Amino acid sequence: MSYIQSLHHIIIRTKSNENVIPNEHSEELYRYAWGYVKSKKSFLYRINGMPDHIHLLVGIHSTIALADFVRELKTSTNKWLKTNRDKYPNFISWGEKYAAFTIRYQEKETTIEYIKNQREHHKKENFKDEYRRLIIESGIDINERYFLTD
Repeated sequence: MSYIQSLHHIIIRTKSNENVIPNEHSEELYRYAWGYVKSKKSFLYRINGMPDHIHLLVGIHSTIALADFVRELKTSTNKWLKTNRDKYPNFISWGEKYAAFTIRYQEKETTIEYIKNQREHHKKENFKDEYRRLIIESGIDINERYFLTD
């Protein structure tokens, strides 16, 4: 038997970082995403976000590649958001790129709290600065030419 723990902090932003996920309907989107995660035999530890992006902490099943998981999550939620145009009238699509960071099991609770407190956090740091900081803290070099472009 194999023993695998694959935790990922995933950040998905809206196209052009537009504020198109109304706070009053965000929980519905999160519940839909939770259903998607469950359908992939994966585990959603936490989801939260702002009108222009969402954060997820996910334990991805060992048979699923991260890129496939995120691509299919974006496709599925994109279709759902467009089906619910009455609640998300300005949603066009997700941004082309995303960020995903491997999380050590020992960092799980800290990451859950970070995601849970997004609204409070963004009173002090805007999305662009947060995104840049998380990427740099993860040891990834940023190509400024493509940073936050769709």
